[in-house]
Amino acid sequence: MPQRTLRFRIRQDGLVEESVEGVRGEACQVITSKLESALGTVQVHEPSPDAYLVSENQKQPISAELH
Repeated sequence: MPQRTLRFRIRQDGLVEESVEGVRGEACQVITSKLESALGTVQVHEPSPDAYLVSENQKQPISAELH
């Protein structure tokens, strides 16, 4: 299992920047949603390249048509 890392940077103006590493697909939002709710309003979401990858647990549907 790959290592998963959450990083937080608290800026001098009080804004918190969060980055997630090692998480594919929409799992990032599942992992961070409660934490983001506790911190306040999310101003910007910037998906990383990993957000566009299919996680190992997700399956892509394959449509089959028989004629």
